[in-house]
Amino acid sequence: MLSDEGSQRAATPSGAAPRARTRTPLPFPDRPVLFFGGKGGVGKTTMAAAAALDMAARGHRTLLVSTDPAHSTADVLQAELGDRPRRVSDGCWAMEVDPEREADRYIDAVKERVASAAPPRLLGEVYRQIDIARVSPGAAESALFDRFTRILEDEGGDYDRVVFDTAPTGQTLRLLSLPELMATWISGLIQRRKKIGALAQMWKNVAGSEEVPTPENDPLLGALEARRDRFRAARRVLTDRRRTAFVFVVIPERLPIWETEKAVEALAKHDVPVGAIVVNQVLPAPAAGAGDDPFLAARRERQAAYLARISQSLGDWPVLRVALLDSDPVGVDALRRIPVER
Repeated sequence: MLSDEGSQRAATPSGAAPRARTRTPLPFPDRPVLFFGGKGGVGKTTMAAAAALDMAARGHRTLLVSTDPAHSTADVLQAELGDRPRRVSDGCWAMEVDPEREADRYIDAVKERVASAAPPRLLGEVYRQIDIARVSPGAAESALFDRFTRILEDEGGDYDRVVFDTAPTGQTLRLLSLPELMATWISGLIQRRKKIGALAQMWKNVAGSEEVPTPENDPLLGALEARRDRFRAARRVLTDRRRTAFVFVVIPERLPIWETEKAVEALAKHDVPVGAIVVNQVLPAPAAGAGDDPFLAARRERQAAYLARISQSLGDWPVLRVALLDSDPVGVDALRRIPVER
């Protein structure tokens, strides 16, 4: 798993060490795992990329992971990305995880496990039920979270920091609620599987039927227990305030603020710690001595009211501000110049 303070020094995927930073660090939370989320269009992908590059510049080997189906991370970084890490800057790697592809992979893996445990005469019906489950609500989120847990397990030895650029708020909240729900559900399946195995063993002893799986050699039981353990480990990471923080990106407008307020309440119910609120696209003050355009003056007044609301309802966490820029920050160099202020 990830080092709390980046003390691990295993070889990076490219064998190169990140360069030490030469400017003031950005005021994002310094945790081994960061999630960036928010309403679509508020700039969370840009902020996640800026944070990942900043961490790499501090000397931390950093992995940026996009779980947003829109996959704008590649566009922001101006890099070709896939489902394996690719180096995008000194000390920084990035990847894009496709939820639908992960769901297909997961279903194929389930079919392989079932084929080794179910009687051949039942496989057709079992496969049909599995295919139905593939298109059921939550299937993609479940498969995506399974990949998320594997990223933390597999990549933790290579990276000091992992930054997740998540899907819009509603999908992200469903994803983060999965560890608790799935661990309970899988525990129930394990208990039922054990009861079925015990009954089958009794029948074998009475009727002398063919050998049945025992808890020690039951492939389905082993797979269920391994997945339950991964979900429990992921939940420990998600709820550890020393290791994890969720950063909400918002713009000073009514709907994004309202959605963020609701999302913060939802995360509190699942004990996922919030680390900061980033207010993006804040209008800069007019130049000294210059007259203010009436339209811009009205917009600034409106933003001032929304900024006051953010301070009141979300001020329990650090509130960071990013000024509205005259162009989109695209590419590594532009992302490194984003002015994030506290």
